[in-house]
Amino acid sequence: MTVHSKTALLGPKWVRDLRVEIEHGRITKLEQSSKPQQGDICVDVLLPALANLHSHAIQRAMAGMTETRAAGRESFWTWRTLMYRFLDRLNPEQIEAIAALVFMEMQEAGYASVGEFHYVHHQPGGTPYAQLSELSQRIFSAANQTGIGLTHLPVLYTYGGVAQEPLAGGQLRFGNDVDSFLRLVEDCKPLLSDADSQIGIAPHSLRATSPDDLRRVLDQTPEGPVHIHISEQVQEVADVEAALGQRPVEWLLNNAEVNERWCLIHATHMTDDETRALAQSGAVAGLCPITEANLGDGIFNGAVFIENSGAFGVGSDSNVRISLPEELRTLEYSQRLRDKARTVLVQGEGSVGQSLYTGAARGGAQALGREAGEIAVGQLADMVAIDRSHPTLCSLRDDQLLDGLSFAAPDGTVTDLWSAGRHQVRDGRHIARDAILTTYRAAMTDLLADI
Repeated sequence: MTVHSKTALLGPKWVRDLRVEIEHGRITKLEQSSKPQQGDICVDVLLPALANLHSHAIQRAMAGMTETRAAGRESFWTWRTLMYRFLDRLNPEQIEAIAALVFMEMQEAGYASVGEFHYVHHQPGGTPYAQLSELSQRIFSAANQTGIGLTHLPVLYTYGGVAQEPLAGGQLRFGNDVDSFLRLVEDCKPLLSDADSQIGIAPHSLRATSPDDLRRVLDQTPEGPVHIHISEQVQEVADVEAALGQRPVEWLLNNAEVNERWCLIHATHMTDDETRALAQSGAVAGLCPITEANLGDGIFNGAVFIENSGAFGVGSDSNVRISLPEELRTLEYSQRLRDKARTVLVQGEGSVGQSLYTGAARGGAQALGREAGEIAVGQLADMVAIDRSHPTLCSLRDDQLLDGLSFAAPDGTVTDLWSAGRHQVRDGRHIARDAILTTYRAAMTDLLADI
């Protein structure tokens, strides 16, 4: 397959008339200053496609169900109770249908890959399925239907709180001790079909695992991505500090070998010292600005993190809304609202949009252990094309395009997307959209009939 673009982003530079040759999912040749040849797929603006580094796919189906105020103050914790109730009703077929819809929407939004932070493992009530990996296999099937690049992250969830309370209610579907969790991970490994897909691990949080369990799991999995929820809520920080003697990020950095294979999801509530230490560790800060705003989590300490060359990426988390440009602009706007300033998340001078986009491309690829994040020979062909003729982009110079995409463009500028060379979005539509939507609507009809 060969793709020809009128304009393309190569590293930090914009080039014209670029031909990209793809074989076996990877970029094998780049040729500049050439005209389209017969058989080329011709696009307008070609960019490296981002990885969506943090997703709970099945929460997509409850979008819009938790925005009503009941008596008292609503918070992350009241939302979580409703979420548990919803997830406790889902069967394997519905989980697969929801995940396929979400992965399709991600690709149409410009994401070529996803880190699926998968924590629903068992039947309602906590009884394992006949195959321990039944629900992981449903995620794999959804990824196969859509062609998205998958880094599957089975979640270790053992306790109901930092004091090692027993699991209860909806949490029972999540539970594994260390031994059963490690069996689950091993069961999953041979089931991935795409060569670019892989397995990582996801200790859910310092609330849902223990220091001893965390050490055991890390000792048994010395390679591959490690993702963990960290420091998302003020109450979480207080609870962890009371139980472990240190704030969550501080404790993790002091008690685990946090390095480039780690992704700390949210890392919302950090001191400046924690922020600098996280940046220097080489780990990725996994930011989910739309969900963090929706849940009232708080604002990431972005300016200090960027000043210290921290790696970051973005994810859609609860999937209440799937919009790549909106994740980037919400991240920057949160900093502007807090600091009462403009153009915050860029080192020195230059385009904020390009800083956000390319930073998230590199950091997302790192977090998923994926050889992507830029258009370069040898990298996976994770690429996205956008329509420069759109009214919000047509008057912009090359070096302003990512500012326009991040801060002005609506959804719908994506024309084409490749996940490891799989051309899944064409003319703005996923190639399996109709079939995926039909299956999803039928699954939701069945679900609502049971409620």
